[in-house]
Amino acid sequence: MSYPCQPTTGEPQGSILGPLLFSLAAQIQTTLTSKLEALQCHFIWDMDTSGSKLFRLRERFEDFATEDGHSWLGHIYNLRGFIEYKLGFTEEAQSFFNKATEAFCQMRNADEGPWLVVNYGNLAWLHHHLGDPAESEAYLKKVDALMKKYPSPFQDELHPEICAEKAWTLMRFSKDKMPLALDYFLKAIEMQPDMVEWNTCHILGLMFASEHSSTAVGAIILEKMRIAKEKDPKNLYLAVHYLGQCAKKGERIEDEARELAREVLRNPVSRYSGIKPLLIVYRNYLSVDEAIDLSEEVLENHPDERYLKGCAALCYRWKIFDNDSLNTTQSLMDRAISLHEEMISLYPHSSLKKKIDLANIYAKSTKGQAKAEQIYQELLERDLEPADKQMLYNNYAKYLNFDRKEYQRSLRYHMKAAEIPQQSFFRENSIKVLEKIRDKGRDRMCREIEKFLEEI
Repeated sequence: MSYPCQPTTGEPQGSILGPLLFSLAAQIQTTLTSKLEALQCHFIWDMDTSGSKLFRLRERFEDFATEDGHSWLGHIYNLRGFIEYKLGFTEEAQSFFNKATEAFCQMRNADEGPWLVVNYGNLAWLHHHLGDPAESEAYLKKVDALMKKYPSPFQDELHPEICAEKAWTLMRFSKDKMPLALDYFLKAIEMQPDMVEWNTCHILGLMFASEHSSTAVGAIILEKMRIAKEKDPKNLYLAVHYLGQCAKKGERIEDEARELAREVLRNPVSRYSGIKPLLIVYRNYLSVDEAIDLSEEVLENHPDERYLKGCAALCYRWKIFDNDSLNTTQSLMDRAISLHEEMISLYPHSSLKKKIDLANIYAKSTKGQAKAEQIYQELLERDLEPADKQMLYNNYAKYLNFDRKEYQRSLRYHMKAAEIPQQSFFRENSIKVLEKIRDKGRDRMCREIEKFLEEI
């Protein structure tokens, strides 16, 4: 006797359902993945996420201000969340993505809006990687609802909020992405011209992109900076850079720089508070000593801020190398060494350049030559990435030339820097040194250098 609910012929029911369920699950997974790949968020934007760079970026973004009301706070948290995820810290990533949600809602004074599309996209990807497809799908639905409710003003264009966040992210993530970032900012501003902070960031990007020489930026960019400064009067970072560009044109800016310093000192400490570019203005157009005094004053007000220790270290380094250590006191040298050693411990993943700087400071002291060589030898034994090797070889070549007077070894290390096939300032600098030696034709290595330059 057979029962209606049981199969009377063929394979057992379980052997049929198994493949069907597996096939259905695979289809669901494929659909989910295709939806995720169509999102606009950090997980699908083309960014270099090599481990060492991520650790350095993490340290850099830890110095960004996170006080309430910061116009880019949501974007900062979104990027920090992505960096934490790529480094393998998923709990920290989710915490930052959640903070980004809160920051956007607070800044825009609304519970929802197109500014959350990137943030929800990040959360959809994160939950996908955490093995939570239901939560991932929930965020995908939120993204879809926002995009339907808040379509882009221009058909076939990303929403201006997405363009702006993508621009800001690419600009902060890599200098190579600056042209693309500027294009996205321009698109965002064209669609939504009333966003002051977007315009300010775009103008600063234009300035950075044009600052490949010591000359002032073009008149058009300078005028745009002036207009942006009027529209964004509280942005001291912009104000300081505008002042620096005016000084490059030959304007007297000493009194205005000192007045601006008082304002910067009253603001919260941040990588974008304006203190570092202001110290550069002081060095170039007032004096290195005034720059040191200002850096020490701001550090005294905020003694635990590591970013300010870095600013002070920079000023002391200027003092030592601008004067070529001729009038440098031992107490000043000791302070410079102390600050650099602190920076190395405070920024362990960004310490290579700081160790090179420390070695060069020791090299300027008659009692520090052995210490300088020891630091360099320890660095030369490290397994470094190509770009870091270039920087090290180029700096060691200069040290050998100017401090050790070992000219032939110096040229060998310039050749080591130049033969690494990666475009950088350090490679170009080493090539220029070698070309100069070749063109003079006096050194015994001239023919070897000529052949080397032909082959690289």
